[in-house]
Amino acid sequence: MNYALLDRFEELFSGQAYLHRNSANGDSVAVHLCEDILALNRSPKFVARITSAMSVQNLANARHGIKSRRGDGTLGEVIPGTNSWIDPAFKVARGRIATIEIGVEVKILHKVMIKQIDRVIGDLRKQVDQFKAHGSRPISVGIVGINHAPYTVGYEGTRSYRTGGGAGPHPIQEAQEAERRLLGLAKPAFDEFLILKYSATNDAPFAFSLVNKPSTELDYGAALVRISGEYEKRF
Repeated sequence: MNYALLDRFEELFSGQAYLHRNSANGDSVAVHLCEDILALNRSPKFVARITSAMSVQNLANARHGIKSRRGDGTLGEVIPGTNSWIDPAFKVARGRIATIEIGVEVKILHKVMIKQIDRVIGDLRKQVDQFKAHGSRPISVGIVGINHAPYTVGYEGTRSYRTGGGAGPHPIQEAQEAERRLLGLAKPAFDEFLILKYSATNDAPFAFSLVNKPSTELDYGAALVRISGEYEKRF
């Protein structure tokens, strides 16, 4: 089975430079989770609510009237009397939401991982608290990409630099420790937590690979099944 979320994740790196400061990266990955749940077709309630546009994807990633830190992707119950619409590239409708049923937070550790790991873990945990604010019982999903390349290139405006020496450790030198900390300190806060191990040197020809693609697809597919089952229970 092809998974839209994994395909989009690959597109961030394959054939083009990955720009780590682009805040839209997480959004563009997270929005595909509900598309994959719909395609899996394991939750009749989910399919019915999506088909009727009772539940919609909110690209603003916030509930109306509730101030909170934005998540990368949120699905919730549409506000009565408001319009929803379909992006031609997707099947899940867009609209303004009153609740959060599924909340997704995406982080990508491409380089200089340990230096930022405490902030990343804090952001992940705080986002779950925001998803659950005001009595909500959303299904919270965390997705973190971890680069395992022997080196990588970063871009800051017109400047580029390669890891090593003063530019910081190579990704492969930090990946295992970053994963250990995430699993110990961030994963427990989420209903589902997925680490995407990948390799991207981020220089021409901008090749990308998952460290173990079959295993990643199995892990992601299993998570989709569990999310579908949990949606049946909660909503």
